[in-house]
Amino acid sequence: MASASGTCRRCCWGTVALGLLVLLGAARAALDLSEQYPALSLLKQERHRQQRQGQAGGCPQAPDWGEQYSAECDSPLLHFHESDCELRGSSSCESLLSLNTEKILSQAKSLAEQKRFPFATDNDNTNEDLAIAYVLIGSGLYDEAIRHFSTMLQEDPELVSAIYGRGIAYGKKGLHDINNAELALYELSRVISLEPDRPEVFEQRAEILSPLGRISEALADLTKAIQLQPSARLYRHRGTLYFISEDYATAHEDFQRSLELNKNQPVAILYKGLTFFHRGLLKEAIESFKEALKQKADFIDAYKSLGQAYRELGNFDAATESFQKALLLNQNHVQTLQLRGMMLYHHGSLDEALKNFKRCLQLEPYNEVCQYMKGLSHVAMGQFYEGIKAQTKVMLNDPLPGQKASPEYLKVKYLREYSRYLHAHLDTPLTEYNVDTDLPGNFKDHWAKNLPFLIEDYEEQPGLQPHIKDVLFQNFESYKPEVQELVCVADRLGSLMQYETPGFLPNKRMHRAMGLAALEVMQAVQRTWANSKVRMNGKTRLMQWRDMFDIAVKWRRIADPDQPVLWLDQMPARSLSRGFNNHINLIRGQVINMRYLEYFEKILHFIKDRILVYHGANNPKGLLEVREALENVHKVEDLLPIMKFNSKTRDGFTVNTKVPSLKDQGKEYDGFTITITGDKVGNILFSVETQTTEERTQLYHAEIDALYKDLTAKGKVLILSAELGEADAVCNLILSLVYYFYNLMPLSRGSSVIAYSVIMGALMASGKEVAGKIPKGKLVDFEAMTAPGSEAFSKIARSWMNLQSISPSYKSLPSVSESFPTLRTMIEVLNADSSRCLKRTIVAV
Repeated sequence: MASASGTCRRCCWGTVALGLLVLLGAARAALDLSEQYPALSLLKQERHRQQRQGQAGGCPQAPDWGEQYSAECDSPLLHFHESDCELRGSSSCESLLSLNTEKILSQAKSLAEQKRFPFATDNDNTNEDLAIAYVLIGSGLYDEAIRHFSTMLQEDPELVSAIYGRGIAYGKKGLHDINNAELALYELSRVISLEPDRPEVFEQRAEILSPLGRISEALADLTKAIQLQPSARLYRHRGTLYFISEDYATAHEDFQRSLELNKNQPVAILYKGLTFFHRGLLKEAIESFKEALKQKADFIDAYKSLGQAYRELGNFDAATESFQKALLLNQNHVQTLQLRGMMLYHHGSLDEALKNFKRCLQLEPYNEVCQYMKGLSHVAMGQFYEGIKAQTKVMLNDPLPGQKASPEYLKVKYLREYSRYLHAHLDTPLTEYNVDTDLPGNFKDHWAKNLPFLIEDYEEQPGLQPHIKDVLFQNFESYKPEVQELVCVADRLGSLMQYETPGFLPNKRMHRAMGLAALEVMQAVQRTWANSKVRMNGKTRLMQWRDMFDIAVKWRRIADPDQPVLWLDQMPARSLSRGFNNHINLIRGQVINMRYLEYFEKILHFIKDRILVYHGANNPKGLLEVREALENVHKVEDLLPIMKFNSKTRDGFTVNTKVPSLKDQGKEYDGFTITITGDKVGNILFSVETQTTEERTQLYHAEIDALYKDLTAKGKVLILSAELGEADAVCNLILSLVYYFYNLMPLSRGSSVIAYSVIMGALMASGKEVAGKIPKGKLVDFEAMTAPGSEAFSKIARSWMNLQSISPSYKSLPSVSESFPTLRTMIEVLNADSSRCLKRTIVAV
């Protein structure tokens, strides 16, 4: 632990011989006892290191929301009194020769007289001797302190203060050395055997156990300390350990108890807010962070946490303001720079994001998250040389033996290979190549599943070719007026696809990409209905339904190259036969996925219906009891007792949804699977999963093929007729087709926005424009997945779309595919600043 006293040791002592001078200098460094030893400072360091190595699942990823916030001065380690301490400044480093020896000796004697150290005795001489050793600890001279205590213990083997002090000294030497840890635990256990009723010893042993990963033992020690003498500090310590154990509800209780004993604790309030944050209770978390800031106006971690909570709510402006306030307090706060950079990236402000990552790396050159995001930002903007250079630095950061690789390390080789592929195709017409067929099957399979890059016989993509230059900045005004108009229309259309739900940050880059996708789909569908052929994947032919979605796929891919947007049926046959699982946790333990909260009740009603059907068939005698029990089920946790009604469902159960066919009346396809497992509240897994197998894919494809054939036929009639009935029929066919696409979930990522852009584009081809926004809390894919059929989905979608007749001026818009025929031109237009669109008149609706 870096401390003021440790600094003094380095700058003051130099090579001065140990002895009386060392002793006196040590006394000077420690007598005001200003060195603080945060209760979980060692745990913080260890936790931080582990998080750098990576964690499952995400943050994001993302920044470390499990990181411990150091309490102001939490531990009784060098606080030789039992009251909670106050924050004090650290002593400055002074020249040894400038010290007043007599004054220091006087202060040392005063320390002993006041018995301001643990387990003081009734013997003044012994106390003075003990005080000397504790002074050595305070100065960072741990080996000297250990020798001093050892000498005293030779004379009196059961001198408790010396045993305790030696244990503390071993702990402060560093728990990275397991010998220090074991010796510290041994000494503290000896003290407990001699003095079993002293809470501070149990607390100290917990502080040694926790960074060793022995959390349950540490919790037991803290519980014993609380039983002996409850205090705000002890409850806060125990709450912190429950917090990193992901038992957020119990942690919350401890922080609340701590605050009842001492309400003036901004750190405890911050932690209470984090327990809300991790359970998805974002508004409650925000209130706690604000409360912490009332007590401590310069609390950087509270501003940082507040920014992240607003970011999760999707409130970009409020998040930006909070991050800015944190950086005004400390412009070099690495975590805030990292978090703000990631928010800006996912807001589509790549240039601004890049500035934050560069600053982060100036301060912390080995920060893997900032290094990875720097490389990603460069690549997304078409700056491949800088991007791959940054990616390579992440690749060189191999984890040590036994360490877990970070998420960035696991992803970076996929990104580098994909970056090389994109660079090689910057100027190739988009109609002449296909990512899904060009990239090796095993590469796509591993990338989509986020597996370690261990691919047999993999042949790397060619390195960057010098003759292919990076993408240059394109001034928006350099585009022709009609192209500017096209982009402005795309921005507006894309903004209508934004979800107003926690967890979804507005992304102006994504808005533009998917707005352009919708316009390109509109133009391609209109040409198809007019019997024109399209050029796709190197071939000229009539457009099929997959071609229509592929238009949106290409835009979604380039908007964020970090995510593998791949067709699952184009994966290797062996992988497809095993199935790809699109898995979403709704509740895991105590963590609630706020994105899907709107659908919990709907899914719960479905589960209750299925349980009644199950018990009616398998347990008819107990059906009445089950029915009565289900009447009291109002949340997922309430299902736990009902699971125990039957031995087959005691440990959990699964429920499958069904998707009715339009093509074959009475036939049903597998929808998604709902799973509930767990034995108690706080230990539940409530999830939904879509399994994309080859057989299931073929069934859905047959359904979509039939709908697309019908849509094409009716579309051709529609362009020759203006009858309202034809337009309504086409609208229903479009929504029905996409209903099956949503339930199939045929892409590894991005299915939702891709499908919605196809809906908007195809509707515009039919003469109807979506003018309404998606309602707050609604997710289009979940609307389709939880609807009882395509008609129900069409009805609810049309209720918010506010369909209007398309303006004739859309016909004068230039061709999207001709305006942006290559990857280079696509990246250029996504990079271009079109803030002028907000100040000008765009296509009238």
